[in-house]
Amino acid sequence: MRRNETCRRPMRGGTQARALAPRSLARRGGGGHAAPGRPSARAAVRAPARGMIPREILKKIRQIELRTNRLVTESLAGQYHSVFKGQGMNFEEVREYQPGDEVRSIDWNVTARMNHPFVKKFVEERELTLMLLVDLSGSGRFGSGSQSKRELAAEIASVLAFSAIRNNDKVGLILFTDTVEKYMPPRKGRQYVLRVIREILFFEPRREGTGLAGALDFLSRVTRRRAIVVVLSDFLGEDAETAAMGDALRRANRRHDVVAVRISDRFEQELPALGRLILRDAETGEVVEVNTRPLSVRERFARERAEAQAAWARLFRRARIDAIELRTDQPYASALARFFETREKRRLHG
Repeated sequence: MRRNETCRRPMRGGTQARALAPRSLARRGGGGHAAPGRPSARAAVRAPARGMIPREILKKIRQIELRTNRLVTESLAGQYHSVFKGQGMNFEEVREYQPGDEVRSIDWNVTARMNHPFVKKFVEERELTLMLLVDLSGSGRFGSGSQSKRELAAEIASVLAFSAIRNNDKVGLILFTDTVEKYMPPRKGRQYVLRVIREILFFEPRREGTGLAGALDFLSRVTRRRAIVVVLSDFLGEDAETAAMGDALRRANRRHDVVAVRISDRFEQELPALGRLILRDAETGEVVEVNTRPLSVRERFARERAEAQAAWARLFRRARIDAIELRTDQPYASALARFFETREKRRLHG
C-alpha cells in the first residue's frame, strides 16, 4: 500500500495514528483512483467563507505568519527576488556614463549628439504570479510528530507567498485531490495571503485521492501568462513512471517555471519495529495487517520507498523541474536556502 493509517496509536485531535506502507506489503492491485476532474475555471471558484472565523483558526494562522515572517524578512524575500525574475526589461532613461557601467549599454546616438558617453538604463519588468498547487489528498493528514504534512505544506506556502507579496507579486492557489477542489485567482496583499493559508489548513476536500495531472491541466486553462508554479505534495498515490504524468509535468514547465516540493514523513521512509500493525490506506480505505518486527519486512519497505523516490527524481530531471525534499521532522529553512542558492548559481553561470 502507499498511504496507510494504523489504528494503533491515537494522535492529535482524536484521529488515528497513520503509518505508510508500500502496496507490495498488501494485496497488489487494490484501490484504484478516480480520474482527475475537469471543472471549468468558473465552477472551481467558490465564495469565501462568511461570518466570523473561529478564534483557534485565527490563532493557528497567526502562529504560522509569525514563524515565517522572520525567515522571509531576514533572507528568503531577497533570494526569491534574485531567483525568480520578471519577463523582460523596460527602458527607463538615458544618463551619463559612469566608471563601471556596462559598455554594451552605451546609447551611441545620444553619445554622438552630446559628444559625451551616455548609457541606457533599464528596469526589470518585475510583477510575477506565484501559483501554489497544494495536494489535499488523504495521505496529507499523516504526521508522526508534532506537524502533519498538510501543516508543513501550509507553512512552506506561507514563506513563499509572503516572499512574493514583498516583491509586489501576485499569489494564487489551486487545492486538488483527484479533482480540483478550490481555485483562488492570483491577487496581492497580506490579507489575501492569510486567506490562502487558511484554506490550505482548514479546507475540507470532497475526495481523498490524488490527481496532479488534472490539476496541471486546470492550471493551463486559468493561467495564461507565465507564472511561478510551486507544487506542494507528497507525490504518493501516483506513478512517476507513467507517460501521462511525465507529459503533464513537461507541458506545465514549458509554459511556466515549475518547482516541486515533496513533503514526506519519517515513517513513510522507514517502518518502526512495533510488531503487528493494522494499516488503512488514507486514500483508498484498503486495510491490511503487517508484522513490522522482521528486519526483512522493514528493509523491503525502505528499499521500495527509496525506489519510488528515485523514480520521481528521475522524472523531475527529465522534465527539467527543480525539486525540494522536505520532511515533517526536519527544519525546512536550510533546505529552502540551499534551493535558492543552487538556482541562483545556475542562473549566473548559465
